[in-house]
Amino acid sequence: MVIFAYLCGSLSGAMIVSQLMHLPNPREHGSHNPGATNMLRVGGVLAGLLVLVFDILKGMIPVWLAYRMGISPFFLGIIAIAACLGHIYPCFFHFQGGKGVATAFGSMAAIGWDFAGVFSLTWLLALFISGYSSVGAIISFILAPLYVWFFKPELTMPVAMLSCLILARHSSNIQRLFRGQESKIWKKKR
Repeated sequence: MVIFAYLCGSLSGAMIVSQLMHLPNPREHGSHNPGATNMLRVGGVLAGLLVLVFDILKGMIPVWLAYRMGISPFFLGIIAIAACLGHIYPCFFHFQGGKGVATAFGSMAAIGWDFAGVFSLTWLLALFISGYSSVGAIISFILAPLYVWFFKPELTMPVAMLSCLILARHSSNIQRLFRGQESKIWKKKR
């Protein structure tokens, strides 16, 4: 399941959607990140949504299958991390991937819709208040272990491990936020 999760994660939704829709290569435009936020900037709303759904599913499917097979919570966390590592370091795309936010969300959404709803609401609130996709991700993943503790406490440790991976991937975003150099998801017109 770990290998399957990594291979699922290695399928880049941004690269596949950009090729199917004849859009610019997301690794050469925008933030150069092959993720949903950059595809929103490069290809528009439809491209961004398609990549978001694709990246969520490639995290959700392996973890959900493992969960249905009765794999222990610790190894569910390892499988989720493998899917995210596939997204971050995809073997099919020269080990140059995205931040892993949507894939991590998909991995955790397999826990249950109650958790996924609270997590999504937190991300949307932080995004709309700040205007930064990275702030939404950072705040959501900081709070994710606390949220999962309320719904399924046995999965707190795997979610905490996954959150640490995503937060570490956002270290450059955190530095840009402190320097005032991070790009907002939408720009205000003057």
